[in-house]
Amino acid sequence: MKKRYIVLENGSVYEGESFGSDANVMAELVFNTGMSGYQESITDLSYRGEMIVFTYPLIGNYGINRDDFESLRPAASAIVVHEIARRPSNWRQMMSLEEWAERMNMPGITGIDTRALTRELRDNGVMKAALVNEVTDDIFSEIKKFVPSKKMVADATTKTQYQNPTDGVSIALIDFGLKNSILRSLAKRGVNVMVFPADVDAETILAANPDGILLSNGPGNPQDVAYAIPTIQTLQEQLPLMGICLGHQLFAIANGAETYKLKFGHRGFNHAVRNLSKERLDFTSQNHGYAVNRDSLSKTELVVTHEEINDHTVEGIRLKNHHAFSVQFHPDAAPGPHDAEYLFDDFLNMIENAKKETTQNA
Repeated sequence: MKKRYIVLENGSVYEGESFGSDANVMAELVFNTGMSGYQESITDLSYRGEMIVFTYPLIGNYGINRDDFESLRPAASAIVVHEIARRPSNWRQMMSLEEWAERMNMPGITGIDTRALTRELRDNGVMKAALVNEVTDDIFSEIKKFVPSKKMVADATTKTQYQNPTDGVSIALIDFGLKNSILRSLAKRGVNVMVFPADVDAETILAANPDGILLSNGPGNPQDVAYAIPTIQTLQEQLPLMGICLGHQLFAIANGAETYKLKFGHRGFNHAVRNLSKERLDFTSQNHGYAVNRDSLSKTELVVTHEEINDHTVEGIRLKNHHAFSVQFHPDAAPGPHDAEYLFDDFLNMIENAKKETTQNA
């Protein structure tokens, strides 16, 4: 196998071997602590613009199957593993991760001391890095000058409106980088889902006469999606609303809160979250580098409903006197535990309660 190198902006260099595409890549380097779920992670559009370091030492042991894609192509810029499985085995597999990476022209590197690399990212925070075939004299200056795209949501969102028609409750879903598992979670509840591009205006959505609004996950800094704020502000006044991940952050900003970048983010499938309103603990699937600033909530009408038990970051909020809430984690649980999937049912119940109130007040 061909030699490859991970070069960090702080000067660190890690040597390994190439698989997949041997194209040079520059992106933010982040780590994922999941023991499985690599297929879902690699195709999760929230990872757009990022190289993923998998902390679990063996990746690819059950291959790639047709059911677990979160989008049609790799979303991550590259993947970094300690060891890629040579002989995957699973009754659902179509091909190995290495074969799929070659077909998709996705860059990868194996043979890396991912434990040391992850500890460096934990100590210093996520940072820009390059995956290259050769360490040149000017690579460090190139990394420092690299600026991540501010249009990652624009690249990830659907370009046209589409629908999964049913006779059930009608939900308008704004796609900021939608995971397929959110659609699956809604489909199994019989929901009529109408998916709209990220830059949709409120008038277009209201003209479709939905019963509720769902703000999806997505990549990047929520401040780069400021164009969606007026739409959210208008919709939350008229219809029940739920936000997930980036949708959670945008919902917070739309109501006067602030966001900030975490040192190394939450990316994995074992994050314990306390539900403050139900006095229960859920293990959750997470993938985010930004969070809502708790101190900024005091000047808003938002109330904290969930928090991470380790660093106490805000994991859920609701809007006082409105049928509107959001969570930072992924209740669709793909991959990950299903503890928080009940939130979709809470949202549908909220819609039904809102309809009853409208009827009573008519």
